[in-house]
Amino acid sequence: MTARPIFLAAITSLLLAVVPATAQTDRLKIATVDMQQLFKEYHRTSEAQKQINVERAKIQQENNERLARIRELEGELQTMRKKLEDPSINDKTKQDLFKEFQGKTQEGVALDRERREYLQRRNAALNEKMVQRMRGILEEIRQLVEERAKSDDYDYVFDKSGLSTSQVPFLLYTKDATDVTPGLLTELNKDAPKEPSGE
Repeated sequence: MTARPIFLAAITSLLLAVVPATAQTDRLKIATVDMQQLFKEYHRTSEAQKQINVERAKIQQENNERLARIRELEGELQTMRKKLEDPSINDKTKQDLFKEFQGKTQEGVALDRERREYLQRRNAALNEKMVQRMRGILEEIRQLVEERAKSDDYDYVFDKSGLSTSQVPFLLYTKDATDVTPGLLTELNKDAPKEPSGE
């Protein structure tokens, strides 16, 4: 009856002696990285953002020019409306003026529709361009992280900036994990253009 508990105790003590030694040799090498920080502080991200802002400003300028023409038309229509309300003008002049008024109204509607379509088309194209550019930058960063993981022999690299759908960080705690973010940031920005001095 007592042989079984003694056998189990012997096996348990043997396992306890073996597990730490195995754990030491099979210990995982883990690193963390802040992908958001790398993306935000990478010089190519800010360069891409500046280019996008320039293109967005150009679209806005062209939109403003189109709006100016529409406002001009609205002013002309206002003047014509006042003339049409003038009781002193004869019927023939009034009919001619009304035809012109209708023509300018249709022109204004067409110009505004064209302006809205242009704005929508250009903004959609710019947004797509921005998404593609940012995706390319993220892929470049991901490849660098992968290269660092392989060269430094990490088993896992976790993105500590990653959030779940409930906005809770995926990575809540890691013991003895190395943060490779600073080194990767240095690597990414080694070819960054020099900032002009304020002198």
